[in-house]
Amino acid sequence: MSMAYLAQADQHQRLEWLSGGTLSLLLDGAATDGQLTVGRFAVEKGEAPPFHLHTREDEVFLLLGGSALVWYGDEEYELGEGGVVYLPRGVPHAYRITSDRADLLMICTPAGIEGMFRHAGRDRSEPRPVGFAIDPDLLAEAADRYGQVVVGPPR
Repeated sequence: MSMAYLAQADQHQRLEWLSGGTLSLLLDGAATDGQLTVGRFAVEKGEAPPFHLHTREDEVFLLLGGSALVWYGDEEYELGEGGVVYLPRGVPHAYRITSDRADLLMICTPAGIEGMFRHAGRDRSEPRPVGFAIDPDLLAEAADRYGQVVVGPPR
């Protein structure tokens, strides 16, 4: 049975992710008894993960600020501030931030995807190594370990 969980903003784990953006992990599987992961991305123009699919979780993105292009299968959509997209597991998808900055809320169910971000990302509470970048081999390893399948390059 899940228990209530409360964390203040300064208690969230903050990870450096693709293109130097920040993922704040608001809720993870430990906090939700494996039910869901909630994260908040602060990213800049051009941020674009590879075209990929999830084998284990469904994903929701709420664009709190900014704008983006979203690809779902073969379809392309514009997503504006306040827009939301539901991405069921098994369908390839990607996004590209088109505004100068964007603020995205990610919700995945069930939990587990946070392991990928922790495995390949950099904990921002630690000093940043000179020239740091996400290691593509480590990212591929993390994606495979946590049920993500890269099906193409960023769009």
